[in-house]
Amino acid sequence: MHEVNIWSEEFGAATDAPILLIMGSMSQGVLWPDEFVGRLVAGGRRVVRYDHRDTGMSDTVDFAVEPYTWDDIKNDVYRVLDAHGMESAHLVCHSAGGLLGQFIALERPERVRSLTIIGSSPLGGGEGQVIMRALLGQPQPEGSLPEPAPEFVAFYRALMTAPPPEDRRAQINSMIAEQRVLHGTGLPFDEDAARRLQERIYDRARDLSSVANHRLAAAANPDFEPVGVLHQLKAPTLVIEGSHEPVKRGHGAIIAEQISGARLMITAGMGHTLPPEVHEELATAILMHTAE
Repeated sequence: MHEVNIWSEEFGAATDAPILLIMGSMSQGVLWPDEFVGRLVAGGRRVVRYDHRDTGMSDTVDFAVEPYTWDDIKNDVYRVLDAHGMESAHLVCHSAGGLLGQFIALERPERVRSLTIIGSSPLGGGEGQVIMRALLGQPQPEGSLPEPAPEFVAFYRALMTAPPPEDRRAQINSMIAEQRVLHGTGLPFDEDAARRLQERIYDRARDLSSVANHRLAAAANPDFEPVGVLHQLKAPTLVIEGSHEPVKRGHGAIIAEQISGARLMITAGMGHTLPPEVHEELATAILMHTAE
């Protein structure tokens, strides 16, 4: 397999404490809002965000010819750190990026100064299976993670059988509808801002459809996540969950319970996205957590 080129960008002074932002599955790095990144930089942090392979401006691949797994997506994190000369960094992770951050903090603890996990699930908790069973209407085994909100399940059930969008406008409208569901019901939804964001995501993608390769990568190694190991994680950990989280509601408390010394922060009104109303609160908490 040829080496996949990963797009990234860096902000702030090279001498400031480094933060690597890791976004979730099938998500571009620009989903870390510019204003939020600016607050971290203004607080004296060197910040890097990047596009996962098969998203945004990073390389896309023909999965049938060059398949990969979530191990490769995880290892891309090390490649980004190396490319920016970061022997270690504070990892700030969203959604499935939180799984990557937890795994890396266990696998290479010397590279993780601290860990911030936003809207994510515990490593080894089987979150993907929980969502799939919910979408298929199957019962959840005893002890499973809490399943997504009904409105999330209803939206994605409909999406699974809907015909693909015919053009750019239809695709962006579908992406806005998805963002509305992920936003949750705790804060007003700014449709104009959502349209600007989704137009940016659409227009900077090399191949928007290639994000589906992340699902194939997950299926290629279903045992990617080690089970029952979070108690071994030593990095100082901040876990953040929105009070209106529609996807992984209640998962943050489970993460915080399993990691010794982890602190749980519930952000009022926030769902599974990062709207402007929460930028100051999140940035302040992260700056405090990453103070050296």
